[in-house]
Amino acid sequence: MPVYRDEAVVLRTHKLGEADRIVTLLTRQHGKVRAVAKGVRRTASKFGARLEPFMVADVQLYEGRSLDIITQAESLGSYGALITADYPSYTAASVMVETADKLTESEGSLQQYLLLVGALRSLSRREHGAGLTLDSYLLRALSMAGWAPSFQDCARCGTVGDHSAVVVQLGGIVCDDCAPPGSPRLDVEAVALLSALLTGDWEHAKATPERTQAQATGVVAAYTQFHLERGLRSLEHVSK
Repeated sequence: MPVYRDEAVVLRTHKLGEADRIVTLLTRQHGKVRAVAKGVRRTASKFGARLEPFMVADVQLYEGRSLDIITQAESLGSYGALITADYPSYTAASVMVETADKLTESEGSLQQYLLLVGALRSLSRREHGAGLTLDSYLLRALSMAGWAPSFQDCARCGTVGDHSAVVVQLGGIVCDDCAPPGSPRLDVEAVALLSALLTGDWEHAKATPERTQAQATGVVAAYTQFHLERGLRSLEHVSK
């Protein structure tokens, strides 16, 4: 089919020529798509604002040889302006779309699409703290990609118990027998928070003190960058 429609979230954009943009989309049904939006940088463009990062739109595309062409775009979720108005939300959203871009390098995923849209919607509505929302998104996105961390049983041998050593290379929390010498240790509260973020227990997550949240954030960042095998450029700008 030369022409198709799909729902999509805008991951990033690049200038092309004087008036066009290349838009990278994560779509609901067709995976990740790179397409040209012609004339969107002109002030008279009808759908330029609908194709900014973090926006969700119903798009119509024409299949091209190397890049598809966006012919229509109707807004489904105008999250961009609300997110960019708040710096912590903006930096968190930037990490989210960069992560989604890397996780869907080879093929798309409906689960990844729905997770990203839900996280961006939550950020725009300020439902939870931006940092907590980001950490929860990263843990869930990595789990969907096949890298589910363990924050209860030992990630290496499966021993049940209250473990405190964390080794991201081994998959999360490990018992004392499996922990290499010098492995960092987490407070009980930080381990519980990581579990809450992974399962979506927001009542527990929001009740934890900032010091515990900061400890958990460090683990999530290390775990994410280890499994993506490449640093996330936007992560360094996230508010600490």
